[in-house]
Amino acid sequence: MDMDKNKLIKIGIAFVFVVAICAGIVFGAWTAKKKQNAAGNNIISESGDNMEVFSDDSGELSGEVSGDEEEEYLGPNIFSGDARPIAVMIDNEKPAWVNHGGLNSAYMLYEFIIEGGETRIMAFFKNVNPSYIGPVRSARHYFLDYAMEHDAIFVHFGWSPLAQSNIKTLGINNINGIYDTFYWRVPPKSSYHNAITSMENIKKQIASKKYRDTSDKGPIVAYNKADTDLVSGDVANTIKIKYSATQNVSYQYDSERKVYLRSMRGQAHKDSQTGEQFYAKNIIMIYVRDELLDDPEDKGRRNLYNIGTGNGYFATNGKIEKITWKKTERAAKTQYFDAAGNELTINDGITWTQIVPVTGNISFE
Repeated sequence: MDMDKNKLIKIGIAFVFVVAICAGIVFGAWTAKKKQNAAGNNIISESGDNMEVFSDDSGELSGEVSGDEEEEYLGPNIFSGDARPIAVMIDNEKPAWVNHGGLNSAYMLYEFIIEGGETRIMAFFKNVNPSYIGPVRSARHYFLDYAMEHDAIFVHFGWSPLAQSNIKTLGINNINGIYDTFYWRVPPKSSYHNAITSMENIKKQIASKKYRDTSDKGPIVAYNKADTDLVSGDVANTIKIKYSATQNVSYQYDSERKVYLRSMRGQAHKDSQTGEQFYAKNIIMIYVRDELLDDPEDKGRRNLYNIGTGNGYFATNGKIEKITWKKTERAAKTQYFDAAGNELTINDGITWTQIVPVTGNISFE
């Protein structure tokens, strides 16, 4: 009897041991799943002794560590694939603001001085399909340098004489509202601040013109794998940029969203269709010399001296640092360097590049 009792006890202990092992396996799997859900889009890549966590907005793998070698990081998911960028000229005179739309779909935007101290915006799109972009406005010759940097198809409505000549001699693939019906009009109908387009309309024109729609060029700047704060630099909760007596721009840092909200002339700069304020994850600000062009039409057009070197600032995540820039020729990409002389890396997200006249001013606090 005692022997049978001992035998039963042993069997019972063995059974409990097996149950405990199974429970541990189940609990471990449940814990891993819980951690994965809590991480959201974060992707964990382990190899050897290396472990790194990083993500992009899509939740797809942007880069990974493999042993002692690291694959090249090609930037946010917007750069996946080989689609060619599309650059659209945006009217930025005050009467056009009421019709602004689609700019938060761009991956990079430039703001340039034009005649009369006004500015114009050049918005670059890739792998997105906004149904409303505009208002579209005319070209100036120095806008073309940045279209070439990105290997972009250039969309505009009209041109200055020098831009017209340069587009032909430089062989710029362009879509022009004077000849190409890719737009529609919105009120006020009598205005020239109301030509609106969509990515669908632009792509129809690209197909019709048989333009190359792929590119083997990567992004013009390097991107951080994770959302990275500046190690050096100053706090910059408010940034003010004066282009001229007419135009000034400001950015206010939103610490919850970790972006800068954009305003112009003291007015929040918003999308007319969604009501969303335009914003920047990164702001590149560079000083560039400009002067009045010898213009036979005497319309106050300008020339931009963007070949060479100069100074500026870079801001992200509430901090700002001094940078320098270098551009060797019109089609060459502009390089940006931090205070240590290293090529600048920026965070994933919308980048506004402010091309500020040397007579303008950049301040922050």
